[in-house]
Amino acid sequence: MTGMTSSSRPLLNRRLAEFGTTIFAEMSALALKTGSINLGQGFPDTDGPEEIREAAVRALRDGRGNQYPPGPGVPELRTAIAAHQERRYGLSYDPDAEVLVTAGATEAIAAALLALVEPGDEVVALEPYYDSYAACIAMAGGTRVPVTLRPHDGSFRLDLDELRAAVTDRTRLLLINTPHNPTGTVLTREELAAVAELAVERDLLVITDEVYEHLVFDAAEHIPLVSFPGMRERTVSIGSAGKTFSFTGWKVGWVTAAAPLVTAVRSAKQFLTYVASGPFQYAVAEALALPDSYFDAFRADMLAKRDVLAAGLTEAGFEVFRPAGTYFITTDIRPLGPDLSQNGDGFAFCRALPELAGVVAIPNAVFYDHRDEGAPFVRFAFCKRVGVLEEAVGRLKKLAG
Repeated sequence: MTGMTSSSRPLLNRRLAEFGTTIFAEMSALALKTGSINLGQGFPDTDGPEEIREAAVRALRDGRGNQYPPGPGVPELRTAIAAHQERRYGLSYDPDAEVLVTAGATEAIAAALLALVEPGDEVVALEPYYDSYAACIAMAGGTRVPVTLRPHDGSFRLDLDELRAAVTDRTRLLLINTPHNPTGTVLTREELAAVAELAVERDLLVITDEVYEHLVFDAAEHIPLVSFPGMRERTVSIGSAGKTFSFTGWKVGWVTAAAPLVTAVRSAKQFLTYVASGPFQYAVAEALALPDSYFDAFRADMLAKRDVLAAGLTEAGFEVFRPAGTYFITTDIRPLGPDLSQNGDGFAFCRALPELAGVVAIPNAVFYDHRDEGAPFVRFAFCKRVGVLEEAVGRLKKLAG
């Protein structure tokens, strides 16, 4: 078999032709093959709160969610999501009409883009971007228009003039991710206000990926874009339990938006998974009601881990962009020198790193349309046990001789 039919047409839909096996699969396989510490894929190596795991077991035993849950999500979870938005941000949503539970944030992104984008529509996204964005825009027939975040004074910043210039008469939607994966940038109140003004002025829809909302550090603050004037009726906000409660395998995400937007997204979502994660929905409802002390301790734990890895990467010779949010650190490999950095080629560096130091990372270039812009940057995840991070740091210090 050559992967071609008798008509010589490729088997894979041409909209998806550029998307092969993800870099995450390749690097995770490399980690297993070489016995390396995997700081590539962003999942914790310990489970979340025991009482929330027990809540899932209880739901299974009680027969809650073992059959198809309601299409929009179980009422307990939709109520808990609305209460969380009210308590944290003062945002009011109707659990019945303005909340939709999804199979993780990934499905929420897919359903929102498939629902709201038509062939020929342009979608402006902040580059580098999470890899599913590009694939979902392609599946919807849209055209992605990247606006590149660039290094400035130790972090990656959005150029608001560049964002404005990217919007044309064909722009349908802005896809905004803050806290931002992979750079760790958290958009400021002033930046968000400018994005909101642009959306209102040009009458654009906005999807905001806020899965790292509870992981903001130092002086950074997560402010939902929907809270700005004129944004309530045009913004689809996306959240996730996986990143906040360290149960990434449960795949529980959600959308909050004005009723017409939720209705549109639900129309696409029902033909993707229909429903998912039944018993876990009940557990996540309990998780969202945890006291503030849980969220504070979670953030403090990740902050300590960030600092362990950031210090180690700096000692190893990387330029480190200390993240204001998420659980990823982006580094510039060029200070390691042309030989070790593979002449600043992140792909070659990440493929060589397991042999060089017994650690796996992800080349940021996979998150760029402009591959050259992302070439020298490499992402490390710090959502691992401190002992694992310390071992990885010890190995990476070999790079510094």
